[in-house]
Amino acid sequence: MSEITLQGLEKRYGETTAVEDVSIEIADGELLCLLGPSGSGKSTTLRMIAGLESPTEGTIHIDGEDVTDQPAYDRNTSTVFQDWALFPHKTVLENVAFGLKMRGVSAERREERAREMLERVQMAGHEDDDPTNLSGGQKQRVALARSLAVNPDVLLLDEPLSNLDKRLREDMQIELREIHEDVEETFVHVTHDQDEAFTLADRIGIMNEGKLIQVGDPDEVYENPKNRFIEGFLGDTNFVDATVTRTAVDAVHVDTELDHELVLPTDRDHDLEAGTELTLSLRPEILSITQASAEADDQRVVADGSTTTAVPGRIDNVIYRGSTVRYSVSVNETSLFAERNAGETGDLSAGDEVNLEWDGEEVLAFRTDGSRVSL
Repeated sequence: MSEITLQGLEKRYGETTAVEDVSIEIADGELLCLLGPSGSGKSTTLRMIAGLESPTEGTIHIDGEDVTDQPAYDRNTSTVFQDWALFPHKTVLENVAFGLKMRGVSAERREERAREMLERVQMAGHEDDDPTNLSGGQKQRVALARSLAVNPDVLLLDEPLSNLDKRLREDMQIELREIHEDVEETFVHVTHDQDEAFTLADRIGIMNEGKLIQVGDPDEVYENPKNRFIEGFLGDTNFVDATVTRTAVDAVHVDTELDHELVLPTDRDHDLEAGTELTLSLRPEILSITQASAEADDQRVVADGSTTTAVPGRIDNVIYRGSTVRYSVSVNETSLFAERNAGETGDLSAGDEVNLEWDGEEVLAFRTDGSRVSL
């Protein structure tokens, strides 16, 4: 196992900055996922850790040693690529043993180690197979076994599951997590798939436009996103424009494009003033949708003291998504979506008048510059 420290890491290609001022410490044995959209700099960061790209600025330390200018072959790291990069003219066993051969390991020992790794990734019995005849999942396992065979201090994974179909990708996520727990090595895994990051990671580092925006445990980055980009990227949500009308000791009152005043409970000091423009995030999981039995009150306080908002709307579309059903609801010509489990749909259908209800304490607010408002 090895700790990785990146300090002020940057990579520029001419006038284009691919990675800008990335600093992070990755603990021994940690599985860190670098998560972000295409072009966010996550793969370039991984390649700099591997030694496949040279930083324009900054330093890389692995297990306390400065490896910034060290070539890839002198670093005890191993990389699993998106396309697996298996040798088509070698058998599965020869592919897995190749790195050991390059390191001068004896034929007997490298065959023993290769067989051991193939068993670990559930590919025992395929030693003599032609890799071109393997399925995508099998190729991914062979590539993983080849990288693990050299016993690296750090295993780097550059979107290795992205070419697999949904069901196999989900199965491999679980297997990869179990392999990490078994080998107890430091993993850095690059992905653009939010579900994959939440399944795998001890911590998630979210990147955008070359910058590392937020690092934290999966529940931390989801429940406490640093800015609007992270809130929108980590899952579906409804963004609603709002303007502060007045503030009190325990609440912020806002007018919204829903044509309803909302109350945002607060228990801390803030600098919000009347006229401040905000964007509110109403995640579908906080919205309750029910058949309208009476006109909804804009605001009411329930028995436990928490503030609940209820607004009337009309269902425009019903989309069945297997285990869930998504409802697109018009509220004052603004479309919001809510979800129910498939078994809880009742008799709601397009055209129905409904009430949307949520707890004000679960609403997140962001300024016009995208930064999070602490309430």
